[in-house]
Amino acid sequence: MSAVSSLVAASFAEPTETREFPKGRLELLELGGGAVVGRFVLEPGWRWSECVRPTAGTETCQQPHLGYVLSGRMHVVTDDGAAGEAGPGDAFRIDPGHDAWTVGDDTVVLLDFAGVATYAVAT
Repeated sequence: MSAVSSLVAASFAEPTETREFPKGRLELLELGGGAVVGRFVLEPGWRWSECVRPTAGTETCQQPHLGYVLSGRMHVVTDDGAAGEAGPGDAFRIDPGHDAWTVGDDTVVLLDFAGVATYAVAT
């Protein structure tokens, strides 16, 4: 038996798709086999409940996230009241049911490996 392997490489310089929303955007790379990687660019003042909720149509973000923060700081509050922040160099996991916003005057840039395929898509 032989295994067939492949390499799919893509660059955010030419994303597959870009979804824009107030004070931010999500750039997507579709890598095949259902694999999608997203790069969020979130400006100071971005808040999910103000900038994405109108498109998502849910009270809080219902997408899971698994990612890595490249720059800036993001604050997250879950539906059950747990809160925390992630900043440069932090890997993170956020379960569905949360609000999030940028902290301070720096743009948040992060990579997300889960939940981005249907993020900011009208329901």
